[in-house]
Amino acid sequence: MMKRHSLLLVLGAFLVISCSSDKDSDMADANSIEGAWDATEFVIDDNTASDDAKNGRDILNFLTAKDCYILTFTFSSDLSVTAKNSSNYIEISVNSSNTGLEIPCPTESDIESRTYTFDGEVLVIDDGIGETITVDVAIDGDTMTINAADLDIPNFNDGGHLVFVRR
Repeated sequence: MMKRHSLLLVLGAFLVISCSSDKDSDMADANSIEGAWDATEFVIDDNTASDDAKNGRDILNFLTAKDCYILTFTFSSDLSVTAKNSSNYIEISVNSSNTGLEIPCPTESDIESRTYTFDGEVLVIDDGIGETITVDVAIDGDTMTINAADLDIPNFNDGGHLVFVRR
């Protein structure tokens, strides 16, 4: 009887430990998106991408190389997300020596706050008036990849993936 009671006690302890670690794992997935994420790369297929998508990629690469981030998402633990988008304020001009184009880092941006849910794979952003954006998200450490078409951001919505890096 004592052996059976000890076995049940050990089995019960094992179940409690395994259940709590599952919850911890789920919570870690949901919390893995918290922080500020800067778009650093737009991955597209050069053979099928539009000229707008290629230009968007090239501008993003150029500005990112200058530590200028035109798209940032900040996810908070209170399930709010702030999107800072400067893509509408990009100005392209010929540089003063007429040897190429100049793209200064935009000083203006559009900022929107929303709420979100994240289960470790699917991000749902809700605007509070019935509109939602649902995107598949892959997070590997401090790198997040999102299907760009799902975000519906001009010059990045033809397809491909936006790659974000956490600050």
